[in-house]
Amino acid sequence: MIIHKECEKDFEIINNLVKNAFKTAKVSNGKEQDFVNELRNSEDYIPELALVAIDNNFILGHIMLTKTYIFDKNKNFETLFLGPVSVDLNYRNKGIGSKLINVCLEKALELGYGSVVLVGDPEYYSRFGFVSSTNFGIKHIMDIPEQFVLAKELFPNSLNGCKGLIKR
Repeated sequence: MIIHKECEKDFEIINNLVKNAFKTAKVSNGKEQDFVNELRNSEDYIPELALVAIDNNFILGHIMLTKTYIFDKNKNFETLFLGPVSVDLNYRNKGIGSKLINVCLEKALELGYGSVVLVGDPEYYSRFGFVSSTNFGIKHIMDIPEQFVLAKELFPNSLNGCKGLIKR
């Protein structure tokens, strides 16, 4: 399996992968593929942090980290948002999602980013060091139950003093 940056020629395949992957998700609004496209077309898109897992020229999985902000009344703090992680239904439970997450987090740290936030299953993401964002005084701007809003420091104390609301 090879992990590398997504390519424009792969966008339609990625769109279908995300759409199909979320058909069996515990929580889904059916629009995750549209969200990926929205993120990709935003100024917050970071091509180096939009990755695919490929085996025998077949895309098995996709992940994306984009810029977002934690803000309060006085300041904005840049962080990363982990967008949908998608794995082809036929290749689930083989470590592909975990590999994508670990590689993407390593690349984010190499690029100098200090933290990542996400909305997702705390049981799944805790294995990667994600904890409730409320531990840092961070909440989501939308009315999402707090237990699903998670954060991770990529290096110690990178979220110190970042209390506020997540933009995305």
